[in-house]
Amino acid sequence: MFPDRLTQGYRSFLGGRFASERSRYEMLADAGQRPEIMVVGCVDSRVSPEVIFDAAPGELLVVRNVANLVPPYEPDRDSQHGTSAALEFGVQALKVKHIVVLGHAFCGGIRAFADEQKPLSSGDFIGRWMSQIAPAAANIGPRKADDDADYLHRLEFASVELSLKNLMTFPWLRILVEAGTLHLHGAYFGVATGRLQVRDPETGRFEPVSDTVPGPLAMIRCT
Repeated sequence: MFPDRLTQGYRSFLGGRFASERSRYEMLADAGQRPEIMVVGCVDSRVSPEVIFDAAPGELLVVRNVANLVPPYEPDRDSQHGTSAALEFGVQALKVKHIVVLGHAFCGGIRAFADEQKPLSSGDFIGRWMSQIAPAAANIGPRKADDDADYLHRLEFASVELSLKNLMTFPWLRILVEAGTLHLHGAYFGVATGRLQVRDPETGRFEPVSDTVPGPLAMIRCT
């Protein structure tokens, strides 16, 4: 049976947001989507980009996977192409102007990698997927027994950095970045605090976004 929570939510949407934004939905259906911003986010139910950035329909192109990872450009490999396909669509077809890698606190995928957790199934899909962040883990050094929370925190940020580097391995994407027509951003969301930090491209540091910044998405429209 279809979940009652979804049925009730749909009815609320139909009578509320859809009713108030019907003309926008009709325009999007007629003209197609033209989002300027693409977000690579995590599947974590607590970290919805559309909610965090208060986005209207058609504003964000979102791809979500475990731990918001971008694999390197490997066209000859037979796996891990879901995110690559979304990037190809966003960059080549929709001509997005910004790509944001959105990391977050308390990421289960990051912890699964750090703790070397046992596979949840014989396929070990999570383990194989998360093995991609091994270079990020190597960059931050060994894990110490007395800094568990700090290590996980640093690894969450390091994985965002790794994904940004992997984005630049896509040749057609790199050309646009170097031409200045496509901009890459790193961001990090605090689940408990609601705090958003955005990576400074000059220093590489993640700086908090002031809660007085006007307008939705202002913090990621800046380069």
